[in-house]
Amino acid sequence: MFSIPPANKPVAAGAAPAAAGDLIKDSSDRAFMADVIEASQSVPVIVDFWAPWCGPCKQLGPILEKTVLAAKGKVRLVKIDTDKDPMIASQLRVQSIPAVYAFFQGRPVDGFMGALPESQVKAFVEKLLKLAGAAGGGEGDILEEALAQAKEALEAGDTQTASEIYGEILQADPENLNPVAYAGLVRCLIVNDELARAKQMLDKVPEPIAKDKEIAAVRSALEVAEQAANAGPIPELMEKVAHNQDDHEARFDLALALFAAGKREAAVDELLELVRRDRAWNDEAARKQLVKFFEAFGPTDPLTVQSRRRLSSILFR
Repeated sequence: MFSIPPANKPVAAGAAPAAAGDLIKDSSDRAFMADVIEASQSVPVIVDFWAPWCGPCKQLGPILEKTVLAAKGKVRLVKIDTDKDPMIASQLRVQSIPAVYAFFQGRPVDGFMGALPESQVKAFVEKLLKLAGAAGGGEGDILEEALAQAKEALEAGDTQTASEIYGEILQADPENLNPVAYAGLVRCLIVNDELARAKQMLDKVPEPIAKDKEIAAVRSALEVAEQAANAGPIPELMEKVAHNQDDHEARFDLALALFAAGKREAAVDELLELVRRDRAWNDEAARKQLVKFFEAFGPTDPLTVQSRRRLSSILFR
């Protein structure tokens, strides 16, 4: 994937209308840098990956051209024949055509596969213009959108996409590292069970962001993941708890095992039940573990907010 532009680099939010011939053009792997990466510094550029033999491509092409022309210079269209120029398509992991990618400020910001109806193509372009700040937005909007896309990918389990986006953000401004992106990269490693690499990243966190809340949260996430890695098999632990509801050790281990399996709510439920049954057990281990969970989830996570209320109702009833 291509890097987002370095911080503090002046970028125009919009551009003067271009001639019709400049709005739609055929390009190639060799001209991609000039036609897409450089051109997208001023206006969004839509890239249509197609081939002459592709029927759906012939349906989508005219719709894209019509929609781009209707935008009157606020967006451009570049068409690449993947039979003649397969390199960029391969780099973007295009597996089928038509494939459409939208670039702004030198990086891909949106896209879709297949031939869409005109209404959906219009909606795609409108979203792109809003994202690019054609009506007055700026670089901060693009960064926020990139972080949102990375977070969405991570939550969906697509750690490869998430780590690529986070990596691009960090590379764009190495002098002023983004703590959200840095923490995001560490979370990707944790999800992939690469705990040793995650620990190495946290050991080398740059001093300017070392005390940021995002870094603190991901430290807690790593600590919990390391604990969970030593938890026993869920079925056996569930059987132990079912046999003896007051087997606090088994319930505590079950909570860690559930967390390791991605079952956050179930893990929280077991710890809350342990607090309800014996809040003082093992020097308040269940309550302290819940606090670690909350730190790992983040203070604004809906599960954190809801579970804190439930914990308070148990402690102060």
